[in-house]
Amino acid sequence: MKSADALVLGAGIVGVSVALHLQKRGRATVLLDRRGPAEETSFGNAGLVQREGVYPYGFPHDFGALFRYSLNRTIDAHYHPSAIPRLAPFLWKYWHHSRPARHKAIAHLYAKLIEHCISEHEALAVEAGAQELFRRTGWMKVFRTARERDVRFLEAERWRNEFGLNYKTYDARTLQGLEPHLAPVLSGALHWTDPLAVVDPHGLVVAYLNLFERLGGRFVQGNAASLYADAGAWRVRTVDGPLAARDAVLALGPWSDVVTRMLGYDLPLAVKRGYHMHYRAAGRAVLNHPVLDTERGYFLAPMRRGIRLTTGAEFALRDAIRTPVQLGRAEPIARDLFPLAERLDNEAWMGSRPCTPDMMPVIGAAPRHKNLWFAFGHAHHGLTLGPVTGRLIGELVTGEKPLVDPAPYRAERF
Repeated sequence: MKSADALVLGAGIVGVSVALHLQKRGRATVLLDRRGPAEETSFGNAGLVQREGVYPYGFPHDFGALFRYSLNRTIDAHYHPSAIPRLAPFLWKYWHHSRPARHKAIAHLYAKLIEHCISEHEALAVEAGAQELFRRTGWMKVFRTARERDVRFLEAERWRNEFGLNYKTYDARTLQGLEPHLAPVLSGALHWTDPLAVVDPHGLVVAYLNLFERLGGRFVQGNAASLYADAGAWRVRTVDGPLAARDAVLALGPWSDVVTRMLGYDLPLAVKRGYHMHYRAAGRAVLNHPVLDTERGYFLAPMRRGIRLTTGAEFALRDAIRTPVQLGRAEPIARDLFPLAERLDNEAWMGSRPCTPDMMPVIGAAPRHKNLWFAFGHAHHGLTLGPVTGRLIGELVTGEKPLVDPAPYRAERF
């Protein structure tokens, strides 16, 4: 039987970052996934390292938004009616934690992770030689109405005072100068200037994996559900045979509950599914910044492959049939805003964001198993928080002083 110091299950951005940080700290580490690196949730996203994302995405509390979503016709949210009975307990807790006072308290805990997202990514990217995948453009929320624009401008001012975030505000004329190929139907924009835009999220994870392997780490394919404890070690089946390791880290994203339930944990995990499609920009059109069409609820991001159109959240069971209706609703509206040419993908990509009801990830030691560690539940911010989580787990496993106090993210809070 082959052996290692540490075993990391899941090769998305979180798992790769954890494995890399453990290997950097002298732990002989094996990273395991059933597929290749970043071929699931980490493959498709808006490509943002969201330094401004101190408030995790909450459940709406205003009646107007709830009524709109109940009709199930929007771009930013869609649900499978058949899934609601099973999702209802999660959604109720999600709604509770999204109440303004509770959401604000969560944001102050969450911000302790978010404030390190740029520096931790940059440190790994320099070592991996992947800096060319970052664009220091930030991203924009664009607005169709003066009312929404003014509300978001005031919100941004509060966040700047509260968390030290940086942004710029633009009127319609200034926005048109910065993004001349957007249709002149917008009233202005809020430009978050701190975030990084990643032009190839999959390529970035692969670059981090390559660094991990250059440092002596091993990537293998195997079945995470075969994990079990025996004789003081964690054991798992791989394509190369059985493997034993002292420490095991669960970083399986939306599949984390498959293993946690098997080990006797009942954590409140659910998924928000999302879709994307790439397009060629028509003619000589250029999109200079990633852009959220705020009132319509879709996102356009310039990527190496083309312009990526991403949708909002779909509330469904993780393994339910794909239903890219939000993409179908968004595409004609996006074409009116920016000149998109033909589709570049044969079919819509779909991924599942792993979510907790209090909108914070689960990071830290498993409560009832020695040398087992949790690193999942990052929802919309897996790319943003992957390296921060990797460093935090690396420090906890090796007994170093952690970058931030891990107590708020422990599984015991549930």
